[in-house]
Amino acid sequence: MSHANARLTPAGRLIMVERIGTGRPVAHVAAEMGVSRTTAWRWWRRFQAEGRAGLVDRPSTARTHPRRTPVCVETRVRIARMLTRGGPLTIARVVGVPASTVGRVLARYRVPLLRECDPVTGQVIRARRRSANRYEHPHPGSLIHVDVKKLGRIPDGGGWRALGREATVAHKHKKVLIGYDYVHAAIDDHSRLAYAEIHPDEKGTTAAAFLTRAAAFYADHGIRIERVISDNAFAYRNSRAFRETAAGLGIIQKFIRPHCPWTNGKVERFNRTLATEWAYSQPWNSNPERAAALPTWLQHYNLERPHLGIDGLTPIDRVNNALGQYS
Repeated sequence: MSHANARLTPAGRLIMVERIGTGRPVAHVAAEMGVSRTTAWRWWRRFQAEGRAGLVDRPSTARTHPRRTPVCVETRVRIARMLTRGGPLTIARVVGVPASTVGRVLARYRVPLLRECDPVTGQVIRARRRSANRYEHPHPGSLIHVDVKKLGRIPDGGGWRALGREATVAHKHKKVLIGYDYVHAAIDDHSRLAYAEIHPDEKGTTAAAFLTRAAAFYADHGIRIERVISDNAFAYRNSRAFRETAAGLGIIQKFIRPHCPWTNGKVERFNRTLATEWAYSQPWNSNPERAAALPTWLQHYNLERPHLGIDGLTPIDRVNNALGQYS
């Protein structure tokens, strides 16, 4: 990818070489494109030798690394770290290489820092703001992410987004509490096919009933839920109703590590999209008006909206592609 200050992208280079190909002087074309004659000549020669493929960005890393630490030494460094649980200075003395080399090797293999590990067992105990590896389950239904999004209700006549903050200041002294809506959401890990409902609470019985209807929704699309992953909220971890409902549907429950919401990142990202494109997409005049728009937005999300995480496909396209492979 071209850097932020690059004068030319591959498309711009193609325009430049096409102009040079008409017989115009390279210096004139270079001046028009805002680059040096050396740059113009470089891309012109690459185009002559390789065609359009020569105009693509090339990595700036070296093709060979003759002075890189040998693999056998890297292995010794990693073994020494596992056995001694020491820092670069300690490992450097054991292996016989500079501490800076040890640091680069540990960073290259993404070895966790000592402060992130239990000093007794060596296991990672400190949460990181990313998962070790981005994962995606192989087929629809293999894993469903569930969560609850809390939204403030909208008073009749509209809230501050519709009337402005000044118009709503006068109502604050009345202390009229209108409460919250709780959007229970589920999204398939593989296809991103989503289902959501609005409820007045996030109790275990409500979450259990939502899971039953979500399972029916996915079944209508040919998907059987095998696992459900959630955070450690009471409704999911401690509710007997939710646990029994999941068992009755043949669903295995999974929970994220405490204080690691990014482990359940797909539904967290769905909640953000839901808030941006539906809940706060426009000034609503009432809470029922916003609630009535949710099914239409969900249909747009599942059937029409391209999803960057699945190569620009829509969720229903991903479902159809996956089910076609297994049919």
